[in-house]
Amino acid sequence: MAQMQQIQQLQAQLTEAQAAIEQSTVNATAGGGAVTVTMTGGRELVGIAIKPEVVDPEEVEMLQDLILAAYREAL
Repeated sequence: MAQMQQIQQLQAQLTEAQAAIEQSTVNATAGGGAVTVTMTGGRELVGIAIKPEVVDPEEVEMLQDLILAAYREAL
């Protein structure tokens, strides 16, 4: 019986830890800070910040790569 109580306590602690993780946020950058991505602990993308100087219509692919790199770093 005591073992069942310990298991229930561990499950409650795990549930609390998971809730805390999901409420946290993570910032990751790429390109020396040119692109910053913000995600929740639940892996929800909640923000992207791009420095204006990296927005060049002739280098859209580079910007896309930076966004992907920041996203992957946040994950």
